[in-house]
Amino acid sequence: MGRVPDALRAAQLAESWRAQDTSLRTGEPAVNPLREFFDARKEGRGIWKWLHYFDIYHRHLQKFVGTDAHIVEIGVYSGGSLDMWHDYFGPRVRVTGVDIAPECRSYEDEGTKIAIGDQADRRFWETFRRDNPDVDIVIDDGGHEPEQQIVTLEETLPHIRPGGIYLCEDVHGRGSHFAAFAHALADNLNESHRAPDAGGLPRYRATPFQSSIAAVTFYPYVVVIEKTDSPRTEFTAPKHGTAWQPFLD
Repeated sequence: MGRVPDALRAAQLAESWRAQDTSLRTGEPAVNPLREFFDARKEGRGIWKWLHYFDIYHRHLQKFVGTDAHIVEIGVYSGGSLDMWHDYFGPRVRVTGVDIAPECRSYEDEGTKIAIGDQADRRFWETFRRDNPDVDIVIDDGGHEPEQQIVTLEETLPHIRPGGIYLCEDVHGRGSHFAAFAHALADNLNESHRAPDAGGLPRYRATPFQSSIAAVTFYPYVVVIEKTDSPRTEFTAPKHGTAWQPFLD
């Protein structure tokens, strides 16, 4: 309950926000191969995405282009996004689609596996983890219900390899239970436990969560969680230079 005044204060700031003047911006927009693929899809298997998602995908996923990354997409629907991922990441990528509809098995091919199951079923994820021991990217575009999203995050995030990405789409509405869950995860990144031998400088031990999680990022309708490339053990803030204000000595 102690956080309620802060939440209300933030809501007031957001509701009173005024549009900014962008008239002085110049230059062409950056090329986004995912958006290009989407715009070019005039026939064939369908893709249904909010347009601003493509910049989010490209920002967080481009480091995997040309690699043998394993991407898991929950919510296959008409199968068009499976084509998009293969085109974007290249011939070495492995794609696994997860869907509750058995008909989606028809999308399987040499580079694509399909797992049929309920994303809210922890027993399904137990089997999935056993059959898929190496996952780099999880994209949740499944049922969009908060409890489904929370269970999926709980069951897949620890399973993603270092440097990997978890991305949940369609987090709609203020007061979303999944958003609250993700905000609480982000709050844990701010834990600060001073190391016993820190001396006079700030030096904090990383918690197991901080060791593994690099960032939790919020966008409209999207939450992205990035894992660290290697375990983080501590946070330090050394001083460099010789001239300091007296009140900082």
